[in-house]
Amino acid sequence: MLYTQTFVFNPFQENTYLVYNDAKQCWIIDPGMYDASELSYFISYIEDNKLVPQGIINTHTHIDHIFGIPGLLDKYKIPLGIHEKDAPVLMGATGSAALFGFDYRVIPQPTFYIPDGKKLQLGADEVDILFVPGHSPGSIAFYYMPGNWVIAGDVLFSGSIGRTDLPGGNHNQLIDSIKTRLLTLPEATIVYSGHGPATTIGNEKRYNPFLSE
Repeated sequence: MLYTQTFVFNPFQENTYLVYNDAKQCWIIDPGMYDASELSYFISYIEDNKLVPQGIINTHTHIDHIFGIPGLLDKYKIPLGIHEKDAPVLMGATGSAALFGFDYRVIPQPTFYIPDGKKLQLGADEVDILFVPGHSPGSIAFYYMPGNWVIAGDVLFSGSIGRTDLPGGNHNQLIDSIKTRLLTLPEATIVYSGHGPATTIGNEKRYNPFLSE
């Protein structure tokens, strides 16, 4: 069985996730810790709970979701996986950070690419990869049917959707991704978003004003 733990980091109040199994193996998803104190807090949680990181996997690579990657790669020497279509976003991280007044000089290099439809395996458990572009060109979601949850990044929020005014964003594509890849999941599926509280597929079907068309 896979379990989730949520952390909120950096001035963007970004949600970073740990996904772990009974054997204490874990993935780090969208590490957003910006400064040394946030990184230290996160590493302490991993060590206090005797977790063993197996890799970093990102829903997308906007700057608020990658702040912590260099420090974690230096600490754990683990692989980094993203969708190939988000590689240009990652490569532009230094300039993107500067636009928001942040310093980000060391751009991490992905170890592998995560294709649509692939299953990622952590121990005996598998997570389905859903390609959900629109917020960024290579946005993906991680769906774990046995646990009834999906980590959706900045594609879908409680009562809202991801912004599409950043480079590579596409509003129509985002709406199509949500309706064809996320809203088709069971209504009780918990949606863990990149910012803000969790929601469910059913709630967003009924009440999200951006999806009423």
